[in-house]
Amino acid sequence: MGGRMSSQAAADGLLNEARGLVFFAFPLHPPKQPGTKRAEHLSKVQVAMLFLQGTRDALADLKLLRPICKDLGPRATLHVIETADHSFHVLKKSGRSDEEVLRELAESTAEWAGRIAG
Repeated sequence: MGGRMSSQAAADGLLNEARGLVFFAFPLHPPKQPGTKRAEHLSKVQVAMLFLQGTRDALADLKLLRPICKDLGPRATLHVIETADHSFHVLKKSGRSDEEVLRELAESTAEWAGRIAG
């Protein structure tokens, strides 16, 4: 399931067995149409949430996403990937390969999952 659909299902109480949600590039808004309406339901999600976002993601302006995560409190963790777009491709000048970024995403997810599993 996609991030928005999963979080809406969780907000509606349909994912009762879930211990957490991982969003690989949460689609906060359409391209070039910044807004937060798509995140209004997140306050109803009662499980931990990990947001993995790139600084160049055209679907999630970090200036909008950061305060949302802050308002969600300890349920939300934001992990930012410098120069990554919505597909986590990074600029060549970053000096990183896509493989390195994917490894970082996997390691961050595993570490976060370990923390919420107790």
